[in-house]
Amino acid sequence: MKRVLLLTAAGLAVVALAGAVGLPDLAVAQDATSESDSITVAGVGTVDAVPNEAQLSFGAETRRPTAQAAVAANADAMRKIINALRQAGGRELATQWVSVYPYTDDTGQVNGYAASNSVSAVSDVEDAPKLIDAAAEAGANQISGPGLSSSNAEALYRQALAKAVDAARLDAEALAKASGRSLGAITSIVEGGSTSPEPMYRTAAQAADSSTPIVPGEQKTSATISVTFSLR
Repeated sequence: MKRVLLLTAAGLAVVALAGAVGLPDLAVAQDATSESDSITVAGVGTVDAVPNEAQLSFGAETRRPTAQAAVAANADAMRKIINALRQAGGRELATQWVSVYPYTDDTGQVNGYAASNSVSAVSDVEDAPKLIDAAAEAGANQISGPGLSSSNAEALYRQALAKAVDAARLDAEALAKASGRSLGAITSIVEGGSTSPEPMYRTAAQAADSSTPIVPGEQKTSATISVTFSLR
């Protein structure tokens, strides 16, 4: 009777050992299948929009025999320019730089001092011509710009992201179909980032009576992503 019990226990031990040895192989096979049943594609989305804001720089340079006189004269000139910009609808005014330096003749002799000051201002695109004309009339002799942008840049980028997901899905569906599979759910999305808005040079109408024409054209906002889909 004791021998039978011992043999039975030994037999159970052998079965248990065989099961333990087989389980890791099964787990590895399942993991490998899971990892292979996915596809990763890149998607790019773009949105075109006409910029509605313009940033410009306005400055004045004044020359006087002494540095103190040049700075004082320049300050008076800039007060007039800043006041004119505000009256013309300029906003977010900010000083960009102030400088004072000597100027010389051909022999290197100092003839006096020049003071320079520059301020930036933002306006709606349609108001930019008024700012330019107002600043020039107030005495600005340094004008640059405009830098064009959209006030809803973040919303435009989100639209581009949504289009990038749609583009990635279309490519993934084509690849899945070609391999005899069907597309499953999205398992991961990695945002690749955005690119700076690019001008497209498609012109928009400008008022005929503007003395300084500003043509905003269109800008392209792009987003890039990487999407992983499961396969069925």
